[in-house]
Amino acid sequence: MTTRETAVTATPAPAPLGEVRSDLAHELRATWVVMRRELTRLRQDRARMLTMLLQPVLFIFVMGTGLASIVDTGGDVSFQTFLFPGVLATSVLFTAAFAGISLVWDREFGFLREMMVAPISRSAIIWGKCLGGAVVATAQSLVLLALVGTVGIPYSPTLLLALVGCLFLGSLLLTALGVLLSTRIKTIQTAMPVSQLLIMPMMFLSGALFPVSGLPDWLAVLTRLNPLTYVVQPMRHLTLSHLSLTAEEQQRLLPVLTWWGWEVPVGVQLLTVAVITLGLVTLAARVFRTTE
Repeated sequence: MTTRETAVTATPAPAPLGEVRSDLAHELRATWVVMRRELTRLRQDRARMLTMLLQPVLFIFVMGTGLASIVDTGGDVSFQTFLFPGVLATSVLFTAAFAGISLVWDREFGFLREMMVAPISRSAIIWGKCLGGAVVATAQSLVLLALVGTVGIPYSPTLLLALVGCLFLGSLLLTALGVLLSTRIKTIQTAMPVSQLLIMPMMFLSGALFPVSGLPDWLAVLTRLNPLTYVVQPMRHLTLSHLSLTAEEQQRLLPVLTWWGWEVPVGVQLLTVAVITLGLVTLAARVFRTTE
């Protein structure tokens, strides 16, 4: 047999189309099973859902009411109205991040090892955890979203659907970040302080609690480097644009984010979040492949 014939013989034949489709369906089914487990855990732990909702409600109705007497937003827009989109965006922060680091719990209790020996790719496990955590965080925030009319923002089906989409995108981002951290953290005692170390700066540097206009240069830079900013600001833009704001109020309450002098459209901000999220999930899946 000649060298050329040997090379041709050794070349593997491409997989049949039906087999490729079968593998894809298998991975999608595995992703759905992992995702469904996250939903089942939420249904069985209603106390956690109520606890996670308590903090944003306190932010709006306690802190918002208290600070309204000393914070002048100008015009007819109350501080609670301004605060609501930011608090709504950060309401998914703790739930999504903790859903991500729950991978550490699975490792400690041995459930992760059972998933890793199953005939599925580790990417399916990562995507299942991320999507499950994002759906859980978004579902919990729907209760808070239903209170939009209590802070002076009119109910609108278009607005509500747009806010749900932003919430899911932000939840997926934060869950992916938590999962990425969990791929290398071995104990829950380490995961909790590390997650808190990331969560609190992300919340305070996102502009959720204050306008991003007129900030010192160093704080403005940190705000623009924070991916959560590009979830908070579109949600605030969508919400306050339904109100009759004067030009002065728009400039003060809805400042335009800029990159080196270029005004970043809302669509580009959300696209930035999607790109960062995809990068985090891809990196988490790659790191997870080498995890013992």
